[in-house]
Amino acid sequence: MFVVSGSASRKLGDSLAKHLGATLAETEIRRFPDGECYVRITSDLADQEVALVQTTYPDNNIIELFALQEAVREARPKHLTTVIPYYGYARQDKIFKPGETIVARNLARHIEMLSDRVILVDIHAPTIPSHFTKPCKAVSSMGQIGEYLKAFSPDAILAPDKGALERAGAVSKALGCQFDSLEKTRIDGETVVMKPKSLDVRGKFVVIVDDIIATGGTIIKATEQLKAQGARQVWAACAHGLYTGGALPKLTKVVDRVISTDTLESETSVVTVAPAIVREIKG
Repeated sequence: MFVVSGSASRKLGDSLAKHLGATLAETEIRRFPDGECYVRITSDLADQEVALVQTTYPDNNIIELFALQEAVREARPKHLTTVIPYYGYARQDKIFKPGETIVARNLARHIEMLSDRVILVDIHAPTIPSHFTKPCKAVSSMGQIGEYLKAFSPDAILAPDKGALERAGAVSKALGCQFDSLEKTRIDGETVVMKPKSLDVRGKFVVIVDDIIATGGTIIKATEQLKAQGARQVWAACAHGLYTGGALPKLTKVVDRVISTDTLESETSVVTVAPAIVREIKG
């Protein structure tokens, strides 16, 4: 079996190959002076099982993915599994105004065109796999985050809201600790208090867990208030560290530590999602 990694997913591609016991394909990926993408696969993929891994964020990585899919198909593999660690446009999954389009669905149609199977990781909208007509499975990195956190023994896992409670539960299950969700209570027109629904955080080491950290605003506000409520230490953990608008330096001024997976590669990518992907590939 071969793993082909796009330029946005080199770290994960290497980890995936090691966990699969597969060969990492030799590729040449570069940009012309005008910004257009050039790809070439020099490994012989004929009659081979191939897993192609490439995040579709930002936009230029989408074009690279399509080019790599075409290059793999030209090599006549036995089967192509396309792995999308971070699915760009996942949050554009609804129509709110006339004239809009569901970009998440449009992207799915293009990704599956040259794929035999698609694997997604911690997808933001649970409806997205339904946009694919070919086999598509979404896997979770929360168990892997929980395994990583074992070495640090947090006292509790918190979800930033009810919608993320299932993720917090998955992390806490791996750790064997308590979990809860934060609740927002409006005191007046300008004051909002965030606190766990039922847990007392006084003197505790807590980790706030979510699928995506983008601007970090909610995490920062929650951390400030948890520390005001007596929390001893507050970490933030996510599958996808987007960190838009210079969010990471702002987060690290308030949060004791920020960790993420290798779906989006950054200095916080200390957890690999490769084991979760391998379990799905091997069935």
